Amino acid sequence: MGRKVAVIGLDCADPNLVFDRWREDLPNFASLMDRGTWGPLRSVDPPITVPAWSCMLSGRDPGELGIYGFRNRADHTYDGVYTADARAVKADRVFDVLSRAGKHVVIQGIPGTWPPVQVNGEAISCFLTPDTRSDAYTHPPELRQEVERLIGGAYRTDVRNFRSDDRDRILAEIYEMTEQHFAVARHLLDSRPWDFFMMVEIGVDRMHHAFWRWLDESHPRHEPGHRYGDVIRSYYQYLDDELGELLERFDDDTAVLVVSDHGARAMEGAICVNEWLVQEGYLVLEEPVAPGTITAWRDAKVDWSRTRAWGEGGYYCRLCLNVAGREPQGIVEAADYEALRDELIAKLEALEGPDGPIGTRVHRPEELWRAQENIAPDLVVYFGDLAWRSAGSLGHGRTWTFDNDTGPDDANHAQDGMVILAGGGLPGAGRVDGMRLLDIAPTILRLFDLEVPADIQGRALQERGPGLPAGR
Repeated sequence: MGRKVAVIGLDCADPNLVFDRWREDLPNFASLMDRGTWGPLRSVDPPITVPAWSCMLSGRDPGELGIYGFRNRADHTYDGVYTADARAVKADRVFDVLSRAGKHVVIQGIPGTWPPVQVNGEAISCFLTPDTRSDAYTHPPELRQEVERLIGGAYRTDVRNFRSDDRDRILAEIYEMTEQHFAVARHLLDSRPWDFFMMVEIGVDRMHHAFWRWLDESHPRHEPGHRYGDVIRSYYQYLDDELGELLERFDDDTAVLVVSDHGARAMEGAICVNEWLVQEGYLVLEEPVAPGTITAWRDAKVDWSRTRAWGEGGYYCRLCLNVAGREPQGIVEAADYEALRDELIAKLEALEGPDGPIGTRVHRPEELWRAQENIAPDLVVYFGDLAWRSAGSLGHGRTWTFDNDTGPDDANHAQDGMVILAGGGLPGAGRVDGMRLLDIAPTILRLFDLEVPADIQGRALQERGPGLPAGR
């Protein structure tokens, strides 16, 4: 029958928790590590769910895909944005290549697969699905009825409003959702003649954002002894049990990959980037926003004829310049563009929080990405090197806040995810450092003895571990 490949994706699973802190509490993860190759997996820039999973499966960086986050500029106007769903991904992902090669593909919950992608097999779409009660979310369409009969009702692709103070509801919904996902995964593994299986569980990410401060003693809002103090560890132990159920279904010819797209870290606060830009004279308002009146910048009255820059909120900041001849009312002349970027970089990297400089890092897009398709930001800003998020709203009355303008959120994304590769006749190499998220696509293709396109990035993990064969 030849080799099969199974990929278990855990969005935001943190390598420090799996490899170090809780290794003895996670026997199925540890068993894979003991016989496999494992280590931290450097994410892409930015280390964000959208676009990271599509980068992982295509071997292309965010600039090559032209996807810079969950929402992206649709054009050079000031308010045109779109959500990057499956229709935004123009490059082949491994499930496309494997489908054309005649492999039976089963995929479930991979971010960037709604609307449901067409594969040679079965697909269940991701957390971007608006509403599984009314929207198509499977390929083929009739798979939906099979799924709903199996779980006895509507299928969850995500948790409702995971940025909320209603933590008990969030916790219950994460477990309900995850149990559904693994029940469906087991059913598909048992009922389909699959060659390639991949699922991604989004619950890890939601758990971290909702409960990280009670786990992380270094978190500025940590509360020792809180009743939520052990919920993340308990969830990882539950995932370990679910992983064990899947491993029972994989024979010796199955190569198993456990991967995450990024890790997690404490979120110390938010930098109010547009407040700072107003204060520094780069963003000019026709009417000031009164402190305490939190207002999305798109709802503020901006004087574009005098504005040189504005920023987007999120786990990182995309800073955009108002360029003459590019934006409708652009005023930054081409001759001044680089000098303005240099000036902003110097000021932002010196930016202070409540206790002094926070260690912000600013990148030019051409330094991060091999190409800049669609509309890239002019600067990429990691406030506090991702210890602080970006708040795009106005009305905070200062340039930093401990409150998140999109709802309670305890964690930002760390740049290292994780990978474990075991089985499929591959000898284990133990811990290997220096592995990258972009290595996963060529790894999967080589496991199937398929040609790796010369123009994709990354190198197969089989080529990194000593003695690992490239394929068979």
